Amino acid sequence: MQFYQKEIQLPAFNRGYHLITDVLLEEFPELKNIKVGQFQVFIKHTSASLTINENADPTVRMDFETHINKMIPENMPYYKHDYEGTDDMPAHIKSSMLGCQVQIPITNGKLNLGTWQGVYLGEHRNYGGRRKVVLTAFGN
Repeated sequence: MQFYQKEIQLPAFNRGYHLITDVLLEEFPELKNIKVGQFQVFIKHTSASLTINENADPTVRMDFETHINKMIPENMPYYKHDYEGTDDMPAHIKSSMLGCQVQIPITNGKLNLGTWQGVYLGEHRNYGGRRKVVLTAFGN
């Protein structure tokens, strides 16, 4: 069994949902060495998230942002944690709801995603900056 791991820093993204599949693949050419295995992406932040969804129509990502902002609004009077602004606590809640990692099968050196699937970075802060992710692949 082979194991590969590296930490990368993503470019800064605006608030919203962004396809990062191509960035991950570009930064992790070692995938081609694995015939059958798993690829894990873990984000080292509590105000951003990772998920897998539609990779073709950008309006899906726009709808994600609109919907989650209605579900988890800013400026709620019961939020105590607002040291870094009104987007701070909502960003933590969004991150926990969507999650901090995704795992994808590797088949014949490629991510075995569905035809319309891609990895999203959910940037939940107005000014989140560059995010660090740990990429791990293992298999035969």
